[in-house]
Amino acid sequence: MADCINLTVNGRSERFALDPTTPLLHVLRNDLALNGPKYGCGLGQCGACSVLVDGRAARSCVISLGAVAGRHVTTLEGLVRDGRPDPVQTAFVECQAAQCGYCLNGMIMTVRGLLNQFQRPDRQQIIAALKHNLCRCGTHIAILQAATLAIELNLADVADGESAT
Repeated sequence: MADCINLTVNGRSERFALDPTTPLLHVLRNDLALNGPKYGCGLGQCGACSVLVDGRAARSCVISLGAVAGRHVTTLEGLVRDGRPDPVQTAFVECQAAQCGYCLNGMIMTVRGLLNQFQRPDRQQIIAALKHNLCRCGTHIAILQAATLAIELNLADVADGESAT
């Protein structure tokens, strides 16, 4: 029999009676119907499945449910606050930083995780953070522009009293 595992997903307490070795991605998509994180490679190498675990970007395809017990998990769907998109989401829309959109979840979650760590990351920090997020469509230039714009939008949001995820 599986142990009960408690965690918080997008601000809601959740309880699962599942095998603790179940990949977090499977729980998010199959049990909670959260489709922001995508199944890409299943090896934690493409970034399509990225989520935030306690505010830091993590690959949900290689993290077990048991590893996030008692922690806070945020998916793309959880970035929206009071109907307002996160500044990172806004920047990606404004810069049209997507073609097929499959990598978009990972890019946005990685940039949000970076901004949770550093208020003003420089270009090298952005590049380093996104280094292992794959985009097959080649929108890397627009993604970098969106990440740069996200810094400014995030700073404005923080100045207005909004808290980062």
